[in-house]
Amino acid sequence: MTKPVPSELEGFYADRPEAERLFRGTGQLELVRTRELLDSVLPAAPAVVYDVGGGTGHHAAWLAGRGYEVHLIDPVPEHVARASREYGTLASVQVGDARSLPWPDASANAVLLMGPLYHLVERSDRLLALREARRVLAKHGVLFAVVVPRWASALVGMQHGWTYDGSYAAMVHRELSTGQHRRPGEWPRLLMDCFFHDSSDIEAELSATGFESIRCRAIEGPAWMSQDFDTSWQDPTRREQILELSRAAENVPELLAASPHVAVIARAAP
Repeated sequence: MTKPVPSELEGFYADRPEAERLFRGTGQLELVRTRELLDSVLPAAPAVVYDVGGGTGHHAAWLAGRGYEVHLIDPVPEHVARASREYGTLASVQVGDARSLPWPDASANAVLLMGPLYHLVERSDRLLALREARRVLAKHGVLFAVVVPRWASALVGMQHGWTYDGSYAAMVHRELSTGQHRRPGEWPRLLMDCFFHDSSDIEAELSATGFESIRCRAIEGPAWMSQDFDTSWQDPTRREQILELSRAAENVPELLAASPHVAVIARAAP
């Protein structure tokens, strides 16, 4: 029996619309780079893709437009309602839980987990989600997951000067030692309670749940720190320079911790 999805998740996304996040600020870089990475690792269309924790469906609709059969599931009813309303190209859209998927064994060519692995705070829950992803993947199926690295809050806090606040600094030190992100009461606008991975967590969790050929790729790399990001992104020349820097960092292990999001790509072990 899986645990219920925290009510905090619904409240968090009601306050911070996911439909807008990828179209402003550094979310724009995340959007482009995530799609570039998906394009490089997914099997050719038409393949069956399960987008688990797919939010309001931006990536799912993009993949459907490229000929994939995409099924989206998300725990937030408003996300599902919006995806259903706006994206008729999706094969199915439903409310559900990454820890208990509704699909049959070996029925997908690819599974996307672009949220559950950091929203599921407990390791036991992350392992459940990964085992479910492995169960529904066909032989040699591809997992494309996204994690948030341990240093995320530290880097953001250093950039904005937040680390000089005692409660923020204490949160950062806890994250760096345990991976547990617990926002202080004085910082209600931060990301809700989550888990931030390091490389050993990633390797251990995926190996324990039936995955092999595990690769990590920086999505944004350090390019998100580009000076005056929004203005620079609007300039075509500077935007390409930002993207070139991001792509150059993709395969550099030392820079994984400097990226707000890291893609984890793996194969279902036979």
